[in-house]
Amino acid sequence: MIDAQRYGGGPATGPRGIAAILLLLALAGAACTPVAPPPAAQAQVREAPPMPASLRPDELAMVELFERTSPSVVYLTSLARRVDWFGRTTAEVPQGTGTGFVWDDAGHVITNYHVIGGASAVEVVLHDQMTYEATFVGASPSHDLAVLRISAPPGTLRPVEIDDSEALRVGQSVYAIGNPFGLSATLTTGIVSALGRRIEGTDGTPIENVIQTDAAINRGNSGGPLLNSAGRVIGVNTQIASPSGASHGVGFAVPVNTVLRVVPELIENGEYVPPQLGIEIDPYLNRRLLRRGTTGVLVRDVTPGTGAAEAGLRGIQVEGNQLLRLGDIIQGINGERVRSPAEMRGVLDRYQVGDEVTVMFLRDGQEREVVVRLS
Repeated sequence: MIDAQRYGGGPATGPRGIAAILLLLALAGAACTPVAPPPAAQAQVREAPPMPASLRPDELAMVELFERTSPSVVYLTSLARRVDWFGRTTAEVPQGTGTGFVWDDAGHVITNYHVIGGASAVEVVLHDQMTYEATFVGASPSHDLAVLRISAPPGTLRPVEIDDSEALRVGQSVYAIGNPFGLSATLTTGIVSALGRRIEGTDGTPIENVIQTDAAINRGNSGGPLLNSAGRVIGVNTQIASPSGASHGVGFAVPVNTVLRVVPELIENGEYVPPQLGIEIDPYLNRRLLRRGTTGVLVRDVTPGTGAAEAGLRGIQVEGNQLLRLGDIIQGINGERVRSPAEMRGVLDRYQVGDEVTVMFLRDGQEREVVVRLS
């Protein structure tokens, strides 16, 4: 019960006073409720006018690309559950927006993990402005990828077309479609600025072979497709390099060949498990190793029956509190140096279970090599 004396005296206990208090509480609650970003449903759905005859061939190609591919791009709103001031009721309120795209006729939608991570629910708006509540299918924070699923009529789904990101060349044109700052169906253009970049996933694992582009990518573009001039997906827009948080012409996209490797496993199993050597690592021991000036990955233990065990890799041998033998220290894989467990995971991620790789390692101060079957 409200203390009348504390909040202004006796008159507040009358009917008008109570009504005034309730009105003030309602206004205060409204002022503290997060304002939803501009919803995609506010975008006008209208029939496209005839194509202007004055368009140049390059303009015509860009317009046709957008009109053909934008129906595959979706608007995402991640919701978070909030409790009112009195702890009596809860409600789901928008906590952010992002972009995704339709993967297949089964209703799978691809986006970035950081777009939906921590959300209690996700709403998906299609090109026809119909909204669907998404079901979480799986995610790989190491690749900043997530898969959702919506139950939409098959005729309304427009899956994207996929190309080969390994065939990209610096200088070729690219196009990004997304929802920056909540502005749905926004097209920006640019070029492939560089290839083979490395960025970090949301769990700190390096993502290899990342595409760098100068196409404007802003907050809300995350999870959207990066397209080539044929309108096929070559990457998933994920990060920008910017001291201010706004686009400065340095954006990054996860290559679609990585998406093709990860997404099928997410759909089938709900998670992505990268190929492994069959060793166990202790992050604490590895950090101590690095402080001693030695780089690499210290093998704490070897899992029986794995490729590492078959190849003869050795772990630490301890008796009581006494270290009898230091484990092997992995230095590289297939000729590529690895200086930390994160780098080793990034290199192994390029291979598949059953592949054989040459592992370079230190044992008793001597560099050696063995061939290990990945499991």
